[in-house]
Amino acid sequence: MSEKKPWYMKDTELGKAFNHFYLACKEKSVLDDRTRELLMAALACVFRCPHCTEEHIKKALEVGCTKQQVREALLIASVEAAGTQLAWRKEVYEKYLG
Repeated sequence: MSEKKPWYMKDTELGKAFNHFYLACKEKSVLDDRTRELLMAALACVFRCPHCTEEHIKKALEVGCTKQQVREALLIASVEAAGTQLAWRKEVYEKYLG
């Protein structure tokens, strides 16, 4: 039985290219599996994808990350996200709020 294609791969070469890129990012590279999964979990959390966040937290634990490492990666991503929210329109904030 063949695996069902994601919606974004149907009738488009661009979707196939995206899928190739996604799969390439999951392959062995200069980053070890633990680092890659911590990055993926942190980014999924910041970009607010519930499915991806759960998938990458589970995978991070499977490849040997500790719960403490995953927690800290998520906290670091969260503080960076909060900081960028406070800085992205700094000039407007300062203009109206001092």
